[in-house]
Amino acid sequence: MKILVTGGAGFIASHIVDKCIEKNHEVIIIDNLSTGKKENINAQAIFYHADITNQEQLNNIFQKENPQIVIHAAANALLRESIENPLKDATINILGTINVLEACKNNNIKKIIYTSTGGARVGEPKYLPVDENHPIEPLSPYGISKHTAEHYVKLYANLYDMDYFIFCFGNVYGPRDLPDSKRLIPFFIDAILKKLPSKIFGDGEQTRDFIYVDDLAQFMVHSMDKIGKTPHQLFHLANGTQISVNTICALLKKITNKNIQFEKSPPIKGEVRDIVLDITLAQKELGWKPTTLIEAGLQKTYDWFKEIK
Repeated sequence: MKILVTGGAGFIASHIVDKCIEKNHEVIIIDNLSTGKKENINAQAIFYHADITNQEQLNNIFQKENPQIVIHAAANALLRESIENPLKDATINILGTINVLEACKNNNIKKIIYTSTGGARVGEPKYLPVDENHPIEPLSPYGISKHTAEHYVKLYANLYDMDYFIFCFGNVYGPRDLPDSKRLIPFFIDAILKKLPSKIFGDGEQTRDFIYVDDLAQFMVHSMDKIGKTPHQLFHLANGTQISVNTICALLKKITNKNIQFEKSPPIKGEVRDIVLDITLAQKELGWKPTTLIEAGLQKTYDWFKEIK
């Protein structure tokens, strides 16, 4: 198949591109390289240095390449940055998604996968684990923008006869993530390698649902042929396991065999206290089965960071 991946030079999407190419699919990447990296771009993919907020540019690429499936992963994925600049966040995540959907409509593309967030869209959970029917009360502009774009995906699908999946991720980690993302694991590993103390925002007992990026990418490519064939279209993709920040710290100390100093700081407004996702629906309808245990995934991630240091 011919697959177009927005944000394909980024952390998660570049792994998806690699898995697509391993399966002998033809891949087109669109990325403005604002957070994506040239070194992440698979040499076998066709690359366009372009921005999803530029509607004309985007439509021209779709018209020229005419993909069979679009995987829309380009986004502002920085929750804390969305609090500082909600207008930028909305421009990329909402208007950018509408541009992608318009390009699909204008070029008669009938299948799209949209990547969303599992925790930020929900807000502070009313119960755990959080299933796909949980009330949506985001605490951040990022959570609002990613969820808002889901409505546009559903709307365009209904209006213009498209099939779609919406995948809501847990806390993704692994190689190619970077410290400036301010995500927990690369943030900690970078501090360890630089022999600097690292900050824990809050008491460290807050919990997350961590999923290794390779598990995610491999599954998404495997699931493409099921688009339009399942009772549901929105799924949680995570480990379904609640792990505290303090546990991550302890595992990194064990893996690195270093006496790491962690400093406590006030919690970040807009971040949920605890989250774990119910993955039953994805297991039942799509065969979702993550295989990488947290310690093994942390080891692989740490090894990658050491190599690029």
